[in-house]
Amino acid sequence: MRYQNTYVNLDTRLYHEQLPTALDNPRAGHFNTQVAQQLGWSEDDDLMVRWVEILGGQYVPAEFQPLAMAYAGHQFGQWAGQLGDGRGLLMAQVLDSNNQPQDLHLKGAGLTPYSRMGDGRAVLRSTIREYLCGHALTQLGIPSSNALGFVVSDTRVRRERIEAGAALMRVADSHIRLGHIEWIASFAPDLLAEFTDYMIETYYPECRDSEKPVLAFLTAVVERTARMIADWQLIGFAHGVMNTDNLSITGSTLDFGPFGFMERFNPAWINNHSDHTGRYAYQNQPAIGHWNLNAWLPHFMRLEGVTREALADCLAPYEATFMQHYQQGLCRKLGLPHESDSLRLAFEWLTLLEDNLLDYTNSFRALLGLVAPSAHPYEQQLLATMTAELNDEATQVWQEWSTRYVAQIQQLPLEQVINEMTTNNPVYVLRNSMAQRAITAAEQGQFAEVERVFELLANPYHVQDIATDLDIAPPLPHIPQEPISCSS
Repeated sequence: MRYQNTYVNLDTRLYHEQLPTALDNPRAGHFNTQVAQQLGWSEDDDLMVRWVEILGGQYVPAEFQPLAMAYAGHQFGQWAGQLGDGRGLLMAQVLDSNNQPQDLHLKGAGLTPYSRMGDGRAVLRSTIREYLCGHALTQLGIPSSNALGFVVSDTRVRRERIEAGAALMRVADSHIRLGHIEWIASFAPDLLAEFTDYMIETYYPECRDSEKPVLAFLTAVVERTARMIADWQLIGFAHGVMNTDNLSITGSTLDFGPFGFMERFNPAWINNHSDHTGRYAYQNQPAIGHWNLNAWLPHFMRLEGVTREALADCLAPYEATFMQHYQQGLCRKLGLPHESDSLRLAFEWLTLLEDNLLDYTNSFRALLGLVAPSAHPYEQQLLATMTAELNDEATQVWQEWSTRYVAQIQQLPLEQVINEMTTNNPVYVLRNSMAQRAITAAEQGQFAEVERVFELLANPYHVQDIATDLDIAPPLPHIPQEPISCSS
C-alpha cells in the first residue's frame, strides 16, 4: 500500500497515539477483496496472510501509526461536549488505486482516552450490519465508508446481553467530522487555521486556487452534504443518528448505528428506537443536514476574512443543490425527463405509495413491468403483487395515474427509459430482516449467509439467482418496520 499517514503529523492535542487492545482468539468473519484491491492491500503478502491478526488487534504492521481522534458534537440537537474515538483507532492512511486518500479505521479496538463510560468494543451484530451497509451503499453508487473485513472473537462484551466481541476495518475517504471543528472551537481554537488548511490540502485541493480557498471549501462541503442526503432519500435510506459528530466533511456516509432502508413507504418512519421525538426520521434528514451545517459554519468566523455574511453565502446553495439532485433523481427513477409534468407524476406516485403503505424499493422497480412487461417478467410479478394490495379506491387512483404515466413514457425512446429505470431502481437493498438472518447465522458460527447477502448486494440493480423470496419481502402492512437499537 502507498502509506500517507498525515493526521499523525498534526498537533498532538487532536489525537492520542496508542495500539489496539487485542481480541481473544479472533477469527475471520468476511473479507472484502474489492476493497483490498482498491487499497493495494492485496498486493502485500504480509497483510493478506495476517489480516485476521491485524483486525483482531494482535499484530500492527510497522507502517501503521494508530491513533484515536478527539472531536465533539451536537447529539440530538444538544451540545455534548468532548466525544472522540471511544472504541476505534485510525490505523493508517493510504492513497488508493485512484490516487485518492483513504483512512483505515479499526472499530472495536478497545479503550481509548475518549471512551467515557464505554468498553471500547463492538459486538458482532452491529459489526455485520455496518459491514453489509457500507458495501450496499457503495454498490448502489452512494458515497459511503466501506470496510475491508471483520473478525469475531472469544472476547465477551456486555450490552443488553453478553455477546461476542468483533472488530471491523472501516475504510473511508476521511474520518474528519463536523464535530472535529466543534472540538477545536471549544478546546483548541488556536488550531483552527492550521486544521482548515489541512482539510483543504488533503480533501479539497481544488479549492486551493480559489480567490478565497476557505469559503470555496465550506461551500463544497455544503454541496456534497446536500447531494449525499438527496441520494439517501432517493434510495430510501435513513441514517438514524445524524449528529454533527456523525457527518463527514467529504459528504460520504459515516457511522452506521441504527440505520435502515425504507420498506413500506412511510416518510415519518423513525428507525432509531432512541429517537423519541423523531428528530432523525427519514423525512427530516434534509432539514437536519442544513441544521448541522448551520451549527458548524459559524466557527470559521475566527479565521481572517470570514464574515457571517460570507458564511450565509456558503450555506445558501444547500437547499437548491438538494432539491435539484433529488428531483432529477426522482425523475430518473421513473425514466422521465426532469420537468414539471414529470415531477407532478413523481410526487403523485409517492403519495400513492404512502397512502397504501406500499414497498418503496419493490414498487419503483415494479414500474418496469408496466413499461416493458415482456422483457421484465420479474418486475411484472412485482407489479401484480403491488396492485393486489390496493383496495378499490386505490386501484382507481393507480389506473388513472398509470395511464398518464404510460402516455408520457410513450413519447420517449423506450431503450433510454428502461436504462434509466434499471440503473436507478435497485432490486435489492439491505432490509432489516435480511441483515438479521445473516447475524443469527453468524452468531452460531456460520458465515455463509453473510457471504450470500454480500454477493447479492454486490449487484443490487440486477435480478440474481442466489436471491430468495425473503430478500424482497417487506413486513406485512399492519406490522411497523422495526426500529434499531443504538447498542453496538
